[in-house]
Amino acid sequence: GDERTLTYAQLHREVCRFANALKSLGVKPGDRVTLYMPMVPELAIAMLSCARIGAVHSVVFGGFSAEALRGRINDSESKVLVTADGGWRRGSVVPLKRFADEAMEGTPTIEKVVVYRRIGVDAPKMKPGRDLWWHELVADQTDQCEATPMDSEAMLYLLYTSGTTGKPKGIIHTTGGYMVGCYATTKWIFDIKEE
Repeated sequence: GDERTLTYAQLHREVCRFANALKSLGVKPGDRVTLYMPMVPELAIAMLSCARIGAVHSVVFGGFSAEALRGRINDSESKVLVTADGGWRRGSVVPLKRFADEAMEGTPTIEKVVVYRRIGVDAPKMKPGRDLWWHELVADQTDQCEATPMDSEAMLYLLYTSGTTGKPKGIIHTTGGYMVGCYATTKWIFDIKEE
């Protein structure tokens, strides 16, 4: 039942703040960032922030288990995990941070975990030196962040198959290819014309 409205200008400012936050954690172009979040605007903000600085994002469905998350983190060799204290699914709370902590037992490439406060009750266990609250991390960040120029064939994001037929496979989507695909699909499906 929650509702939030963001203008494009507000979205741009939030993306720049989180992009700067990622850079403050040492995330550079080509680094992998795994996103394990509920359906909140911060999920899109994190995706766009990664694209803005040339980091590769991998979205893992918030309904997946700790084991599924661990496998995708290890395969992508992610440096940062972005998650939430929890999320709602079908009226129940999904303890995303608890599942993320379970997944961290065996993910040697993760250096930092950014936690968005969504549920706000029963504060999750935060590991000092590794876990950071989203709101604290972005608090002092500027809302200006120049986009990092990337090659058209540079990796934009990894999308993993469901894994129902064996080990999940990471499908690479490139920066230029994804944009061209979105443009062509919109034009053809909606029959967009100049007029």
